[in-house]
Amino acid sequence: MRIDILTILPELIESPLNHSIIRRAKEKGIVEINLHNIRDYSQNKQKQVDDYAFGGGAGMVMCIEPIDLLISKLKAERQYDEIIYLSPDGERFTQQKANYLATLGNIMLLCGHYKGVDQRVRDHLITREISIGDYVLSGGELGAAIITDCVVRLLPGGISDETSALTDSFQDNLLAPPVYTRPADYKGWKVPDILLSGHQQQIDEWRHLKAEERTLLLRPDLLDEDPEIHRRERKGMCR
Repeated sequence: MRIDILTILPELIESPLNHSIIRRAKEKGIVEINLHNIRDYSQNKQKQVDDYAFGGGAGMVMCIEPIDLLISKLKAERQYDEIIYLSPDGERFTQQKANYLATLGNIMLLCGHYKGVDQRVRDHLITREISIGDYVLSGGELGAAIITDCVVRLLPGGISDETSALTDSFQDNLLAPPVYTRPADYKGWKVPDILLSGHQQQIDEWRHLKAEERTLLLRPDLLDEDPEIHRRERKGMCR
């Protein structure tokens, strides 16, 4: 997979992309990540990439020309499955969207800044807008890092145990169940007996019920499309 990140602050995103799972995935050739400085495509001596908004108002707007020049250059070199603009008013990023992006070959992430990009970028140059949450950041760089991390760990070979990603929170709209490790008894706080029983089917059933229980308690909105779980909860079956 190839991920191209377009930004005016590449140094802001370099560190998250050079450690842990992402670093190992790059070293294995599982993913190629390239940072592109939009300022390099500015056509003036000051390398300016922003200007005042037509019609007045506070804040600066990222100009269309350097963004268009960079996107056009990259598209001339390869085909992109998605060109994504990180925006607070984009569609909310979810685990399901991460699963989808992980199936693609080439994606581009455009990081906004200031008051955002010229609307014509959004109208003509991108294919999708994504938001990582209902709040505003100084720019799209941290959002791009989050999306990249979430997607890379889903790629085959991205993490050592590929089945681990399938049991993460939000897969199948459930939060992950409680997890424990050694010692089995610490200060009298004991690991549930079922996890020490060796009966894998019963352990799997317990984990699934605990995932449902935790989701009903903490994020019932995730289960809006699963009335069966709500029915069992009313009958007191999720214990």
